[in-house]
Amino acid sequence: MTPERRLNMRSSDHIDINKTKEGKIFCTECRVDVAYTIKRQKMNSNLRGQKIEYEGEAAYCESCGCELWLPDLHDANLEALYDEYRKQNNLATPEIISGIMAKYNIGKRPLSLLLGWGEQTISRYLGGGIPSREYSDEILKICNDPEYYLTVLERNKNNLTSRLTYTKSRQAVEGILGLNNKTMSNIDVVAKYLLYKSEDITHLTLQKALYYIQGYYFAFNNEYLFSEECEAWVHGPVYRSIYYNYSDYRYDEIEKPVFFDDSNFTNFEKLLFDSVIKYYCCFSGKILESFTHLEEPWLKARKNLKIAETSNRVIPKDDIGKFFAKKKEKYGMDSPLDISMYSLDMFNKVNSLLDSVRENYDGQ
Repeated sequence: MTPERRLNMRSSDHIDINKTKEGKIFCTECRVDVAYTIKRQKMNSNLRGQKIEYEGEAAYCESCGCELWLPDLHDANLEALYDEYRKQNNLATPEIISGIMAKYNIGKRPLSLLLGWGEQTISRYLGGGIPSREYSDEILKICNDPEYYLTVLERNKNNLTSRLTYTKSRQAVEGILGLNNKTMSNIDVVAKYLLYKSEDITHLTLQKALYYIQGYYFAFNNEYLFSEECEAWVHGPVYRSIYYNYSDYRYDEIEKPVFFDDSNFTNFEKLLFDSVIKYYCCFSGKILESFTHLEEPWLKARKNLKIAETSNRVIPKDDIGKFFAKKKEKYGMDSPLDISMYSLDMFNKVNSLLDSVRENYDGQ
């Protein structure tokens, strides 16, 4: 019988010896049923090549003092050993798995299928079986990252045998992500929306899009959407918190969220965000960088700095707000849809400058 099987034994699987003979058990030394005492003590066992010390319980004959074997006590000690092994190796516990099932409203068999494992895998882990490092890491990741769980749910939904199972779990994780959006700062929520709605968006593009949203939001509403300060870095305006949130991607495309709840946005906000996506995020990050390098807020903040000199100088919100308010007035913008006029002018201006550089280079 395997340790996992012994751990999973229930009262129906064996005679409950602890309760027979009015609390007595047979002693192999005394050759009679004896009273016994249970003592809590330190124990040592080897599990998967690792020596584990844990707290367990042992039964001793009150007549001769020898240790007795009780099936229930053995199972409890085995469970304590497994618990300590999981703790020392940071492996997923049955409690964590139960929490996942409740959190995402999914049963043990469907969860096994969703993860591409055997149908009984999750059942074994709930019963005390120890997951491998690979499986444990996957369990812990979906536990701690609802967005990742949603990615798995969408990618592997065809593994599920019931559409209802998928729908219920999808609703559960959407609710979690919606609640998360409410507790995030405005700039974090808008950044996620931009990533969700855009294609092939990089770190550089994301930063510029947020800068333009801040400016146009003030131009139309006379107030700022983001409380965070914008800094004049070498490659244009940067929001430091966003930079660190997505710094792992560097020049690569940032992974899109699988789901986003935009129900908390006003109609104006959604129109503005979508307009920035349509009329600014259509350009590469380097083109948008060129836009900002020609604009007063960034130029003013970097006054007297060398071209490649690093800096954490703040671009004052008022400089951003006043600049875009002037653009709104100059171009006669009545709604966020009208921001296309300024973005097109900037693109043409950047192209003209690039053409001039090419001509000078060719003439040398």
